[in-house]
Amino acid sequence: MLTVQKVITDEDSIAKNLKDKIEKHEAKIGVIGLGYVGLPLAVEKGKVGFSVIGFDINPVRVGRVNEADNYIGDVKDEDLKEIVRKGLLTATTNFSRLSECDVVIICVPTPLTITRDPDISYIQSSTEEIAKYLRPGQIITLESTTYPGTTEQVILPLLEKTGLKVGRDFFLAFSPERVDPGNKRFTTKNTSKVVGGMTPVCLEIAYSLYTQTISNVVPVSSPAAAELTKVFENTYRAVNIAMVNELMMLCDRMGIDIWEVVEAAGTKPFGIHTFYPGPGVGGHCIPIDPFYLTWKAREYDFHTRFIELAGEINVEVSYYVINKITRALNDVNKSLKDANIFVLGVAYKKDIDDMRESPAIKIIELLRKQGANITYHDPHIPVVEPHGGCTLHLESVPFTDEALIAADCVLILTDHSSIDYERVAEQAKLVVDTRNATKNVIHNREKIAKI
Repeated sequence: MLTVQKVITDEDSIAKNLKDKIEKHEAKIGVIGLGYVGLPLAVEKGKVGFSVIGFDINPVRVGRVNEADNYIGDVKDEDLKEIVRKGLLTATTNFSRLSECDVVIICVPTPLTITRDPDISYIQSSTEEIAKYLRPGQIITLESTTYPGTTEQVILPLLEKTGLKVGRDFFLAFSPERVDPGNKRFTTKNTSKVVGGMTPVCLEIAYSLYTQTISNVVPVSSPAAAELTKVFENTYRAVNIAMVNELMMLCDRMGIDIWEVVEAAGTKPFGIHTFYPGPGVGGHCIPIDPFYLTWKAREYDFHTRFIELAGEINVEVSYYVINKITRALNDVNKSLKDANIFVLGVAYKKDIDDMRESPAIKIIELLRKQGANITYHDPHIPVVEPHGGCTLHLESVPFTDEALIAADCVLILTDHSSIDYERVAEQAKLVVDTRNATKNVIHNREKIAKI
């Protein structure tokens, strides 16, 4: 493992002054993007005494931060209120205030285009804003997931157009976010942080920055190595999920319970890491990161066939769910067209309010195209509004016996803990369970079709 060399000397006055300010918690920190990554990061910095300015183009979000009105589940309400009350966190849409910051951390979205190419426009626009106000003695770090080479090939040239020199006048690093929404065990503070600097001086300063609030910081040799580390982590997950999803579809044809197989295999104490099947992959990483890697690989005339196949399988599984619903309805002499489908859960995973890239959205859209009537209940997501390519506008309905009875099929797409699945099995005419949420149901199991 790489160790951070102390290369900054008294002669490196700009670097030394910045590092000293960071270690004394006197540096002012700017965080660009106040979403699922940026706000928890800003709060962690504020909790240890740093003065933080949050930047966002969304004035509603900025207003809510300034009013200490929390909108991120992984941030504790009392933590946000405390640091706002102390004046340690303010938010603004005025990017000229970047000139006040000693540290600028970019935490903006990196989605895919409609052709599944990387969209780094938010990174580019953020960097252009930073360049307008760049001054000696600042460190810029990128946390947004991206392809290897972004920091050096995109951000660095834009910043050096100012005439300032990296490693001497300003400092640049990449440190990928590793946020897992809803994870109560691993938070921003206790999840290891990988960091790569453009120069040894950049790495030393960035390492010092992150060790102020994170328990274990892992240095690597370059920003590109850190960038690849991030996309590798989530490509690893995507490939293994695809493998178990493919096995799920095979088990369906063989009449074998995939959940029984996976749980039995997971009892082996070595040689296996358990992954579970589902209706598709969702969230801010797994559906996106592998495509960043496959896109970049083509630049080197290298085709990541294994990764691309995994992506195809994880897309195909949503269509498999539609087929499963159609067959289950056919078995009770009901057509999918005009069927009343009551969906339980639209978040991309259990017990969170995050629906980014949720497979539930695609499945609902496919069902509606085939003439089904859709209602949904999600205790964490009261409204589904149009976003990205999604045109849906739905409101969550109460979880009642009447809603369950009225449905021709109850479709479980997210296994929220607060839902009574025994009650679902008792009241519903038919249940299609894509998450094994009904595994402990005792009665009426004959009404349940699992994927």
